Amino acid sequence: MAIEIIATNRKAYHNYHIEDSVEAGIVLTGTEVKSVRGHRVSLGDAYVKPERGELWLVNAHIARYEAGSYLSHEPTRPRKLLLHREQIDSIVSRAAERGFTLVPLKLYIKNGLVKAEIALGKGKKLYDKREAIARRETDREIGRAMKRRRL
Repeated sequence: MAIEIIATNRKAYHNYHIEDSVEAGIVLTGTEVKSVRGHRVSLGDAYVKPERGELWLVNAHIARYEAGSYLSHEPTRPRKLLLHREQIDSIVSRAAERGFTLVPLKLYIKNGLVKAEIALGKGKKLYDKREAIARRETDREIGRAMKRRRL
């Protein structure tokens, strides 16, 4: 299985505690697939919205394909996510709990198909974010000290 990661949502890891993730297919037009293959995607402000028993990827920016015609796609249009009915029902019921939201983590190509990894996340408090930053800084300092020690 050849997996090529196209875009990751780094903001999601900073703003949410990630509980559970699932792989979903995504419905795209031809020019959108061309742009995805060219790595012209941003998931920074994207989120997943359940609507009438379906899941929709909202605010994911897929740039217009430059070689496409004037009939090209809209960059931030909502895109349908493809999952089994049982998966949708379980994810939506868990997301309905207090404080949970659905966020896209990655967009990647797997065996020639564009897939999205969506996750159930619980919002972090400001002190959680500060703690994560402090932990990352101390890990970095320890790594530098170990590197100097080896030399």
